[in-house]
This record gives sequence, structure tokens and C-alpha cells, in this order.
Amino acid sequence: MLFNSLNFALFVPVVFVFYWFVTNKSLTLQNILLLVSSYFFYACWDYRFLFLLIFSTFLDFYTGRKIYTAKRPSNKRFWLWLSVGINLGFLGVFKYYNFFAGSFTELLSQFGVRASFTTINVILPVGISFYTFHGLSYVFDIYHKRIIPVKNFIDYSVFVSFFPLLVAGPIERATHLLPQIQQRRTFDYTKAVNGLKQILWGLFKKIVIADNCAEFANMIFNNYPHYPGSTLVLGALFFTFQIYCDFSGYSDIALGVARLFGIELLRNFAYPYFSRDIAEFWRRWHISLSSWFKDYLYIPLGGSRGNTWSRIRNTFIIFLVSGFWHGANWTFLAWGALNAIYFIPLLLSNRNRTHIEIVAKGKLLPTLKDGLNILVTFALTVFAWIFFRSDSITAAFHYIKGIFSRSLFVLPTGDSLAGGTSNVVTIILLTVIFIVIEWLGREQQFAIAATGKVWLKPFRWVFYLTIVISIFYFSGIQQQFVYFQF
Repeated sequence: MLFNSLNFALFVPVVFVFYWFVTNKSLTLQNILLLVSSYFFYACWDYRFLFLLIFSTFLDFYTGRKIYTAKRPSNKRFWLWLSVGINLGFLGVFKYYNFFAGSFTELLSQFGVRASFTTINVILPVGISFYTFHGLSYVFDIYHKRIIPVKNFIDYSVFVSFFPLLVAGPIERATHLLPQIQQRRTFDYTKAVNGLKQILWGLFKKIVIADNCAEFANMIFNNYPHYPGSTLVLGALFFTFQIYCDFSGYSDIALGVARLFGIELLRNFAYPYFSRDIAEFWRRWHISLSSWFKDYLYIPLGGSRGNTWSRIRNTFIIFLVSGFWHGANWTFLAWGALNAIYFIPLLLSNRNRTHIEIVAKGKLLPTLKDGLNILVTFALTVFAWIFFRSDSITAAFHYIKGIFSRSLFVLPTGDSLAGGTSNVVTIILLTVIFIVIEWLGREQQFAIAATGKVWLKPFRWVFYLTIVISIFYFSGIQQQFVYFQF
């Protein structure tokens, strides 16, 4: 059930009506409704993996209580590592087993040893990386005495499987979401309207920008040997906006839908392409995952404390693990390593926290220095995305080699792009309009959060209607959300 599907457009209002008009007098009934709705939502993807979600939920609920009640530190560690081992075991089997089996076979062949490991032919359970990390954060926080375990299994189950965040995040923390689930919620008209606006903007980003960019990005990356360097640059740019608008669009819809039910989820994106260095980019891109790795991996490893070697080691670990989290392919590891290389000079020179506030706050335009920094950071990011998008390391290097050739200075034409130059120009113009709106709204939680607040009501409604019409008129071929595969 895609967020941009008719089924979801019918599903949400039905749940909304039952939530606020049938079960509104009982918090328990509201939470049961959310849980049943979430399980139904997940079962629409593949009901066979619903047992895995329920088992993972029960495992962390039970081990969390055992960690809390255990008297001896060794017993606490036992229950913690039991939860970690089983959760990562499931993740490893479904997501990484074939990768390791194939890589090990290839490695042995380099030494003349012929071996064959049986691979498993099974689809990846959607959302497994996300709900696994929800549960792990819960048991980690109990182990470190940041929270006490939940007594109500229904409440905890809603925390793990709340349908707006279930399949692609944001990765929630028990300290943030559980108190909202356990407290009585009342309908807030302002919050609901804000949620609808964020849903609208998320749909625009996904349907108009991401899906259209995906069509050209896929065509160029899948046939890169046949295109000039200029077209390959265009393909990298198309993917850069595809992945941002696809994933942040999903997050906007998730946050907006959650607001309809009186729940605030963690912000996941904060205009990352307006960053002035890579450190700022990673504070603004997939915030819930970056902060998860920082709190549960980077800081326990020692963080930025210690000697130079320790700081470099920890940085590489965090970025490599982040890359590997995205999938079982060497391209993701290369993407993570490249971002670590970008980040380390900032870390060693203590400039990794230079840019905390959004660029040009309170101003219309950035300074020349900030503008140049944004362009350089954006270029580095686009280059790294080539590895992320490519099917293999070899393909990524060939793609880059194709860019840095004399054909880089050949203008792309309709002959080299299916659909012709006019379609490409249309998508580029829509993307430019999108960038302008994001820039003007960059100090808000999402780009159109404050747009039109001081306008007369008719003008405000014309603005929203224009977005709705754009969604229908400029909609691209429907694409699955990129992060569903992670």
C-alpha cells in the first residue's frame, strides 16, 4: 500500500474517522485501532512476514523487562545480547546472507579454491531495517537506564509498528514516541491542518519531482555507455533529486499522517542540499538514522574523543556501517567510505560543527562564501551518489570515467534522451521551482509550513490548488519509494 496510492488515500480517512469519532473516549481502544490498522497496512505488503514483525516486537518487549529486572550485570548483558543477536541475526539472514556467501566464494576463487555456498531465494521483508532499529534502541535505552520498560504490550507494539513510520522511518526513539502513545490525545485542528499541508508537499516531492527524475535517472544509469559525459552529469543530478524528494517526500507524508492522529514523529530531513559542508549535510540528511548511529555506535566507540587514530577509526566505522545498512552491495560501502573521507578533514580541524544554524537565516540570499560552500558540498554529494546508485563498483568507475571525457562538453539532445529535450526541460524547470520553494521555506519544519499565512484566504487556496493540479498534471510513472528496499 504505497503512500501515493488510491488505497492509502482511502485507508487513512477510514482509520481517522474510527480513531476520532468511535474510539476517541478510550486511549486503549485508540491504541488497539492503531495497532490493528498498522498490522493490516503491513500485511498488504506481504502478510507472510507479519509474524516476523510480531516476533521481533515480542522479543524486545520481553528482553527489555528481563534487562530491567535482572540483578546481576552479567544477566543484564545476557538479555541485551540475546535481543541484539536475534534481531541482527534476522536482519543478516534476510538482507546480507547472499552478499556474504557470494563475496566469500569470490574471495576463495582468487586463491584457486572452488567453493559454492547455497544462497537463499527470499524477498527482503519490507521495513525490517527500520523496525529492527526501533526495537534495538528500546533495549539499549533500558540497559543504559535511560528509560524503564513498558508494561502494556499494546502500547509498545504501536511504538514499533505505527503505520506511518513502519516501512521507511523515521527511526523513532522510545523516549520520544512512547510517552505520546501512553498519553491521552485530543484532536488539534491546527496540528491536523499542518499535517495535511505536509502530506501535500510530500506528495508533490514524490510524484512530481522524484518519480519524473527517476524515469530519466534510471534510463541514463542503466545505459550509461551510450551517453555523452554531459548526459551522465544530468543523470547524476536527476538521481540526486530523485533520492532526496523520494525519501524526504515519504518522511513528510509520514509526519503529516501522524499529526492527523495527534502524534509528532521525529524530523528526518532539514534541507540537506543547502548544507555548507559535509558535516552539516549529515546533520540534515536522514536525521533519525544518523543520530541513531551516533548515540548507539559512535559515542560508545569513543566518538571524537581520544587520539587522532581513534577519531579516524570511529568515523570510518560509523560511515561504513551507515553505508552497509542501506544494502548488501559494495557500492554502499564505497559511498559510506567516500563520505567518511569528506568528513575527516572537518573533524581533525575541529570544523565539523561550524555550521549549526540554517544558511542565511533571516535573509533572502546567502553570502558569496556560503553560496560557494553550498555548491561545493552539493557537488561532492552528487559525486558520492553515483556510487550509491550504480549496480557495481566497476559500473560506478566507468560512469565517472564517462563524465570526465571530452563528451562532457557536448550538450545533451533529444536524440540521447527518450522523451526528447522538451520533457527534460520541463522536469528541470519543475525542479528549479521546487528548489526555490524549499529555499524560501528553509527555516520551517517543511517548505510550505508558513507559506500563505499572511495571504488573503483565496490566494492561499489558489496556491494549494496549484500544487494539487501539478501533482495530477505532472505526475511521473509511479515508482516504489527508494528506501523501501532498505
